[in-house]
Amino acid sequence: MNLLNLFSEVNMKDVLRYLPDAVFVVDENSGEILWANDRAAIVFETSKEDLKGLNFNDIVVKGMELAEQSSYKDVSVVGGAVINSREFFVELSANLLDNQYFITIRDVTEMTNILTQAEKTGRLNKDKNLMLTKLANEFKSPMQSILGFSQALNDGLGGEINDKQRKYVRIINKNATELLYFMNKFFEFAQVESRLYEKNMHVFDILDLVQRVITDNEVMIATKKLDINIDADGLADKYIFSDENAVKIILQNLLEISIKLTEIGTILVELYNPSLEDVKKVGIRPIKNAVETSYMQIRISDNGVGIQENEVEGIFEPYTQLDKQNRKNLVRSISLGSVKELVKALHGAVWLETEVMKGTVFNVIIPVENGAIQQDE
Repeated sequence: MNLLNLFSEVNMKDVLRYLPDAVFVVDENSGEILWANDRAAIVFETSKEDLKGLNFNDIVVKGMELAEQSSYKDVSVVGGAVINSREFFVELSANLLDNQYFITIRDVTEMTNILTQAEKTGRLNKDKNLMLTKLANEFKSPMQSILGFSQALNDGLGGEINDKQRKYVRIINKNATELLYFMNKFFEFAQVESRLYEKNMHVFDILDLVQRVITDNEVMIATKKLDINIDADGLADKYIFSDENAVKIILQNLLEISIKLTEIGTILVELYNPSLEDVKKVGIRPIKNAVETSYMQIRISDNGVGIQENEVEGIFEPYTQLDKQNRKNLVRSISLGSVKELVKALHGAVWLETEVMKGTVFNVIIPVENGAIQQDE
């Protein structure tokens, strides 16, 4: 079959008539609508005869200006349209041929409303987190007072108390400790998700930071009699360029979760420079002239109980956990939510691998060179 002969016999107006989008032929100089297809009549709620002869600017706000812009830049543009006093949004694409614009129009009102609502919701979430972050001390101060006074009562600083009273004071202290821990994690997440968090990029010793984080958790580690090992043989340079506070929170939250998942055994913290192929595989677009030392991978693995398959979905999304009854899962997701937001701010990637009764592996890849951060901003 000769396709050229086939298409030479096709009437192009017949083709345009049945396209799923509204199609107009408009005079470049006058803006007069010379022709419209059936779909155009449906979109603009009138007949093709009534559309013909109208000025294109009468039905699309600044229609000729949008047509010129679309044709010149070879892109689709979004504008407003009016018909029978009804306003709606349209996506317009135009091409100029022999002093006539061939314009296709699609009603995108519903999609525009969805995007507007999503933008509004995102803005409200940020405003909410901004308020929560500013009010953090107002919430935490009373809890710290309850902790302090209950501990003082338990230590006998307020006078002797009997065994039954001591039992109640210990319950108050325990619950206050757990609630303060939850609040700290919650406000940490609110801060990193809000506009208040500002990166502070500088060079620091990553091995020293890892050791400090381990020391901060030594009580929990000693209680469970766990071994924490560090392997940085695959890391070219222990001095990296990043946000030290962000990396500390990432390490703290991931290590803390691994400790809680592990009752006996070893936790391994590995630091190394991943291959650029591995960087690409996790969705990171390497910067121009990147080398393997431009990125660092943190791998925290344990041989603990692992995470159930039905708990993995949405584990980095705290809001998806709100309808679940397990409070520990919610707190864990809040911690991982902070990790995800901070890794995202550092232009990196985070993921986990887990198997029930065999352990969990948390992985983070972030850029660690000054040029890598600056070019990726």
